[in-house]
Amino acid sequence: MSKYAAPLTDMRFVLYDVLGAEALFARLPGGEATTRDVVDAVLDEAARFNEQVLAPLNQSGDQEGCHFADGVVTTPKGFKEAYAQFCDGGWAALNAPEQYGGQHMPEAIGAVVKEMIDSANLSWGNYPLLSHGASEALKQHGEEWQREVFLKPIVSGKWTGTMCLTEPHCGTDLGLLKTKAEPNADGTFRVSGTKIFITAGEHDFTDNIVHLVLARLPDAPAGTKGISLFIVPKFKVARDGTVGERNALACGSIEHKMGIKASSTCVMNFDGAEGYLIGQPNKGLNAMFTMMNTARIAVGYQGLALTERAYQNSLAYARDRLQMRSLSGPKRPDKPADPLIVHPDIRRMLLTQKAFAEGGRVLGYYAATLVDIGERSEDAAERQRADELLGFLTPIVKALLTETAQECTYNAMQIFGGHGYVAEWGMEQFMRDARITTIYEGTTQIQALDLLGRKIMQLQGAGLRHFVEDISTFCHEQQANAGLIEFIKPLAELTQEWIGLTQEIGKKSMSDAEELGSAAVDYLFYAGYISLAYFWARSVAAADASTSHSAEFKQSKRLTARFYYSRLLPRTRGHIAAIRAGAESLMAMPDALFG
Repeated sequence: MSKYAAPLTDMRFVLYDVLGAEALFARLPGGEATTRDVVDAVLDEAARFNEQVLAPLNQSGDQEGCHFADGVVTTPKGFKEAYAQFCDGGWAALNAPEQYGGQHMPEAIGAVVKEMIDSANLSWGNYPLLSHGASEALKQHGEEWQREVFLKPIVSGKWTGTMCLTEPHCGTDLGLLKTKAEPNADGTFRVSGTKIFITAGEHDFTDNIVHLVLARLPDAPAGTKGISLFIVPKFKVARDGTVGERNALACGSIEHKMGIKASSTCVMNFDGAEGYLIGQPNKGLNAMFTMMNTARIAVGYQGLALTERAYQNSLAYARDRLQMRSLSGPKRPDKPADPLIVHPDIRRMLLTQKAFAEGGRVLGYYAATLVDIGERSEDAAERQRADELLGFLTPIVKALLTETAQECTYNAMQIFGGHGYVAEWGMEQFMRDARITTIYEGTTQIQALDLLGRKIMQLQGAGLRHFVEDISTFCHEQQANAGLIEFIKPLAELTQEWIGLTQEIGKKSMSDAEELGSAAVDYLFYAGYISLAYFWARSVAAADASTSHSAEFKQSKRLTARFYYSRLLPRTRGHIAAIRAGAESLMAMPDALFG
């Protein structure tokens, strides 16, 4: 059975030393009380809950899966009880505003707790996951009575929320959706249609589930301009908060999946279900993207979490498992063979996991600090800059951290060899669970098109300009630091290349729009690897400056950064070559010749 221990030392290093979160919290309104001792106490208790309550349920939940009968979903043994402990501990309310029953802790703290939850038990973590997105949509787009009636019980954990977007005939292309919403005389709406792939659409954790459903009004224009968003609870809820009879909606089935088997993925049928419009008519995509972007970052944390869990277990196995002798002579002559960790390729796989876990942690937590700045700063210009940076980094966080999770869980399984293929060790579950993270909340291809097509070309690269400016400032400040020159020089050169490459793609796409689509995925990886290079350089600088970490910790950071720069960052060369190959190599083949 696999084990999990929250990497609190590195989590705190990233928060305090690399990102300066303590000072950030102190200067943002509402964050004054979020002192280091408070944060440390929260993280210690989160680690205890995840290590002792959620982690032991991970493998048993995968083996048992969810049960479905007559529209009712029963979660695996122990899951419901763990959720009760989660709510009793106040975790559901961690980041929500105080006026709705929340603790209003910074999103950066929520990110750390989220990583722990997903490392401990990814399937379980999916149940409260979309409640956060629903809360954000209600907070930003709902009327005050809707926040009072629906947001408060979601914040407490008494109810959960979902996001109902996808339909059998349309996934990403929401302009094709057919779900209808017909107005009633009393201001409510009758929502009818079928939604698929609805995470936690039905379960036994709570009595009521609040579905946020995309649908079309009778007079809605065609395409995405005619989509509205509706609040449709499992049990009807009056405007005064009174809960009534069962609504006209039901779970038709749950999916039988490759991974996350303990997470209920539902087909939801709405048959004239009573609901309320949230936001403006035909402006549902605005509210939907509030939920979607929150969920995309959260799924990025899922990839990071699985990378960390796989690394911990494959490292322990590599240290313990005896296999062959070192090529340069015995390293453990007192034993019949050397441990796996002495072999170069095992070390390559371990270091790859370590580099992506620790570098990805900085990237993910940094994105969370941008959420805090965008929501709390009193400086309008600072809020706008943070929002633009966050918009730019969101597809990178989602896609890069989930794609590297594929590689890292694969490496972990390889290190275990034949034992990795056996369920008892847990590695094959991590591989299966990780696979979905590159798909739901938008595939890697969709993230890439969002990054290159929308965040850079359509929005004229505002977020990219800010990010490059930050990297350039860092490189300039550290250019005289002899201890960082091995990282600063290639980082500065790549940053300049990045600017030129982006301009190059933009010019090509003006004469051939297919150039964007052909370059997008490679561009995302190219951007992602440079982003991690920046955060690894910052990590080394922060470690060198730290007075609270050991010499061994500092050496570990430097050597891992050196591995990243020498072994992983060169992947940018392959991606830039593929980008410059252009659309012709992809589009020249006639459709008929694919047979």
